[in-house]
Amino acid sequence: MSCSEAARVIDLSPRIPQRIVCLTEEPTEVLYALGEQDRIVGISGYTVRPPQARHEKPRVSAFTSAKIEPILDLRPDLVIGFSDMQADIAQTLIRHGVEVWISNHRSVAEILGYVMRLGALVGVPDKARAYAQSLQAKVRGVQVQASQLPRRPRVYFEEWDEPQISAIRWVSELITLAGGQDIFPERARASMGRDRIIADPLQVVARAPDIIIGSWCGKKFRPESVERRPGWHDVPAVRDGELHEIKSPLILQPGPAALTDGLDALHQIVMRWSKWSPPSV
Repeated sequence: MSCSEAARVIDLSPRIPQRIVCLTEEPTEVLYALGEQDRIVGISGYTVRPPQARHEKPRVSAFTSAKIEPILDLRPDLVIGFSDMQADIAQTLIRHGVEVWISNHRSVAEILGYVMRLGALVGVPDKARAYAQSLQAKVRGVQVQASQLPRRPRVYFEEWDEPQISAIRWVSELITLAGGQDIFPERARASMGRDRIIADPLQVVARAPDIIIGSWCGKKFRPESVERRPGWHDVPAVRDGELHEIKSPLILQPGPAALTDGLDALHQIVMRWSKWSPPSV
């Protein structure tokens, strides 16, 4: 066979991933929403959305650790992870010849962009664009309602209690979109939790939040322990009993859950505090 004949038989068609391992929940949720769940061959053990994923897909990773050999046994043509926290997992898999995509989306706009990039990666850009637009419309609808609130409460969102860690960027933005004011907006852009540690708990007291929301990253929020913190008895949220929990899978994953159920939970808390309901149509 001549060189020209060999060139004619080379298959140049694009290779779309067919066997995907998701190291975090958000790619799993997005792929299910796009109807592309059959491509998923492994998921994170922390995945709770959609609930059927836990019954349909093998769990092969935590967040900072993963079962490398079982992942390799699944013969993935793409592994999807999130942030530098999964860099070691990614490095190991890359050394085994696996293609890895590590995203680092941390704002509401970046979550929407992530949905579109993931859809493009798996060959369904139109479906992903439509889905991202529906999520964007949902967020804008809440924002419009929140703009009508007569008062905007000061909100302290606590991601962890020992040490106390304030809201990450997308959560801080969602608080604003829901009608509240994050009391530590300057901390929210710090990507690492260690950079959002509140060394002096009295800083919270000084900023006098009207609402405290706990989402202790998989641990049950205990308002009674917050009430007992030294000096916190005069905090408006403690005084008025405005201590609430939002389960971490709804708000602390930078994916669709945060923009839908997580945002709704924030908005309901803010609206109840303001004692305001949108006018009926």
